[in-house]
Order: sequence, then C-alpha cells, then structure tokens
Amino acid sequence: MGPAAAHEVTPTIGDFSVEDGTLRLELRMNVEAFLAGIDLDGLDDTDEAAESPDYDALRKLDAPRLQPRIRAFALDWLDRLDVQAGGPVALSYEGASIPVVGNADLPRASTLLFTGPVPPGARALSLTWPDGAGALVLRQQGVEEPYTGYINGGETSPEIALAGGAAKTGWETFVDYIPVGFDHILPKGLDHILFVLGLFFLSPRLRPLIWQISAFTLAHTVTLALGALGVVRVDPGIVEPLIAASITFVALENVFARRLHAWRPLVVFGFGLLHGLGFASVLGEFGLPDAQFLPALIGFNIGVELGQLAVIALAFLSVGFWFRNKWWYRGRIAIPASVTIALIGAYWVVERTMLA
Repeated sequence: MGPAAAHEVTPTIGDFSVEDGTLRLELRMNVEAFLAGIDLDGLDDTDEAAESPDYDALRKLDAPRLQPRIRAFALDWLDRLDVQAGGPVALSYEGASIPVVGNADLPRASTLLFTGPVPPGARALSLTWPDGAGALVLRQQGVEEPYTGYINGGETSPEIALAGGAAKTGWETFVDYIPVGFDHILPKGLDHILFVLGLFFLSPRLRPLIWQISAFTLAHTVTLALGALGVVRVDPGIVEPLIAASITFVALENVFARRLHAWRPLVVFGFGLLHGLGFASVLGEFGLPDAQFLPALIGFNIGVELGQLAVIALAFLSVGFWFRNKWWYRGRIAIPASVTIALIGAYWVVERTMLA
C-alpha cells in the first residue's frame, strides 16, 4: 500500500526536461533494491527476492556510506539506460540525494540525477527502461501539455515531443490508469484482498455482500478523491495500522455473527474511508497528470473496483459456488478462513506500530 508497506515494490518516478540542448533526468527510486540486484519486474514484495537480506542491510546505511555504492551502480547502469533523440544521448551521472535513514524498516526514495547533450535539431526523444528495473512513471517537465506515461521494465516510451504537446487525451489517460488501479489490488494489495475476503466470508448469500461492497466502494471513492486532491492528508503511519485493524475486525465479526447486522455496512463504510486514504497515498506515488487529473483518478478507481470484483469472483468460484449450501460451510470454511485473516491482520497491526 502506502509508505508504511515497507517491502512493497513501488515504481520509479522519472522527471525529465530539456533546456539549452541539455537533457536533465531525475529518477526518484528505491535505489537500495537496485544495489541489491533485485529483479523488480513483476515483483510485488522485496521479501520474495533472494537478495532481500542484502536489501534490508543497505536500507540501514547512511548517505556517506551509500553514496559510493550508488555512484558505482549508476556508472555501470548508464549502458542500460537508453535515451534516443535523433541519435543516442550520452548520459552522465551527476549525483544523488539520499534521505536520512530514519526508520530503517521503511524504504527510502533517493533521487539520482543524470544529464546529457541532446543532438542538435532533435525534436523528440524516447527512453528505454532497463529489464529488471520494475515500473517507471515518466513525466515531462517545463513544457505545455507535458507527457506522462507508465513504462514497465524492458519497454520503450513513445516518441515524446521536446516542445510539449505530447499529453495524452482524457480517454487515453483513463484507460492507462485502469490497470494501475487493478494492479494495486491484484496482485499487490494483499491487505485489501484480505479485507474484501473478510466481507465475503460473512455470508455466502449475495445480498449481504452487495450491501457491504457498496458501502466500502462509496467510502473509499470519497477519500481517494479527497486524498488525491490534497484536501485530506493523514500520516500513513496512522492509516496503515488502522487498515490492518479493520481487517482483523471484520474477520473476527464473521466468527461471532451469523448474519449481516444493520450497523455492519456503516462500520464497513468507516473502514472504507481508511482504505481510500491508502489508495490515495499509492496514487500520489504516480503523480497524477494535472491536465488529465479527473480521467486518471476515475480510471484508477475503476481499476480498483475491477480488482475487488475479481477477488470476489475468484472466492465465489473457488469455494462459494461449490460449498455455500453445505451445512458445514460456515464451520469448516468460513470460520477457519476468517480466523486466519484475523491473525494476519493482527500481526500487521503489531508490525506497523510496535515494530515500525
């Protein structure tokens, strides 16, 4: 989810501009993951990588000890970072800005600066993001109608006009942000997946599920919009433990309640407000394009909804369709699953508070 999700893989943010014939490229990235040699393509959690111990150790290093390692990495990485502008742009590494260590359990977003001369007469450029580098949000700066795009490892951006005007249409932006929202649920949003499953296991009947999902959707849509607009800002260090607590609550209630009480949708609505703030913090990592803010926001939210519906569909096809009418469904499936979800949520509460 947000910054408190210490091991979730987040995209690199690349801001570039061209002035007086010089390309300036700033990459805001979790550089320790790169230094550890983790292949970020398709990876959801750095704990899943064999290099995870090296990554954890690197996050504890202060800037003076990390700087030479970053420089060596950057100089070697220049051969893989291909920028074309009517010919290759020879990039040079200019340095890195590294935050203080702070909480070593949380990733740092360091900023690496690269510059290079753009060939005379060049009107556009493209960037190839290296294999294994995960996702890149590429943003053009200093022009009207700037380009903003999402590029995966091994992919090449389209030709981007240096004078501007490469901004995507509202429809293109809307379509681009749907998979971003979906991806945040499946496969990356384990806490949201468990919360939705907690709603599912209350009852195999459709009506209780519709009431709960509707309340949850309405609530997180509101706070997602307010958070993305900057109207509401809450420290992720507060939001993340509360989200974990919400997972534990709905799962435990499944154990003790046999039906949907009138007040449960209201409780779910309140929890949905928290989850919306979590979504907003993730969306903030991508930097919504100013010119297409609303299409991007709507596309992201629809992607989230499709992800949630996919979770429900998978749960129904896996257990609900086959066993919901069995007399032992609640005792052998719903309650054990809910207890498991509650235990995971409780562990996250501790991890995101006492262990943070």
